[in-house]
Amino acid sequence: MTDRATPHDDYLASAGRRRLLRAGSGSLAALAAGGLFGGRVAVASTVDKPADVPVVDRVAIRVVTDSYHHAFEPPRTLGSLQVQRLGFAVAPRTPPRRTLQNEWGLSLHVESARGDETRQVLLDFGYTPEALLNNLLLCGIDTSKLDAVALSHGHFDHFGGMVGFLEANRGKLKPGLPFYLGSEECFCTRELNVPGEAGSFGALDRDAIRAAGLTVTFAERASVLASHGFTTGTIARSSFERVLAPTRMTVGMQGALGCAPERLPEAKRALTTAVPDDFEHEQAIAYHLRGRGLVVMTSCGHRGIVNSVRKAMQVAGTYKVHAVLGGFHLAPHAVDYQRQTLAELKAINPDFLIPMHCSGETFVSMVHTEMPERFVRSSTGTRFVFNA
Repeated sequence: MTDRATPHDDYLASAGRRRLLRAGSGSLAALAAGGLFGGRVAVASTVDKPADVPVVDRVAIRVVTDSYHHAFEPPRTLGSLQVQRLGFAVAPRTPPRRTLQNEWGLSLHVESARGDETRQVLLDFGYTPEALLNNLLLCGIDTSKLDAVALSHGHFDHFGGMVGFLEANRGKLKPGLPFYLGSEECFCTRELNVPGEAGSFGALDRDAIRAAGLTVTFAERASVLASHGFTTGTIARSSFERVLAPTRMTVGMQGALGCAPERLPEAKRALTTAVPDDFEHEQAIAYHLRGRGLVVMTSCGHRGIVNSVRKAMQVAGTYKVHAVLGGFHLAPHAVDYQRQTLAELKAINPDFLIPMHCSGETFVSMVHTEMPERFVRSSTGTRFVFNA
């Protein structure tokens, strides 16, 4: 098994078809999607057994965009974990002109190391390109060094900054940069279903992706990510957790926007009305840190934070979880539900729990109170460095 997906530039050519048919499970679906992206489509290399999961020596995760920033949050060292903070953008004899911007959305930059080899991945794009680009600049992130970009799920607060990011970085990104997606369902148009705030919640722009030269890399099954990490693929509902549906999804294409029915699970292909999201397309990403266990990033965790972590554990074949961080999507749930979630997480026994984004202040307070030695407060600009 190789650790990189292979782009197929001509899906209708017989040689390309032969290569694709040899690529394995799911490749025929990529063939059907080729015309939608001008041919730059691939299927990620799957993780078929725990031995396929890469093991790394370091994982550094920068919170590029989130809804909270505390300029005076102190740096900390907690065992092997370094918590680096970013406060004010100041320089000698020059008044500051920029500050980190917060918004309802999430974007994470991940840098991993295995020996002398490093990889960089951008997970999600936040809500607006203005916040994303501003914060990437202040965080000193060189986008030309990205080895992959990934989208956790098709919600605007996770892909809203994408088009502006791609336009601002035209010609800077590596040619054919892989863009990891859980499935075609990421492209379906969505409307917000929150009481009192119904309306369009956007759709991924295929034209922008094609113009940027990205290689859409479907990871419907657990897959290797940029040769250092892995995606969970579809997250099964294996716990008490309920999937809430703050959005409705519409199947079909309108010009270059929307999702191709033939690329969806059979039960969804003939849908003619908007249906509540079940987030089958959502993926978490994780890294197996040598001697420490898994570092799992959930972004939103609509499928359930416990379900997401358990899927990562299953893929990697390990019970050891070093850290869980990201959005846990607990803010809308009742307090008793949140307490049950915390009890399940305690049973998983991670060394660190770092809630962000949609986790909610009630749950953050619970973790702070009941797991003070494992809780780490996140903040926009913070960099968490996990060492083997």
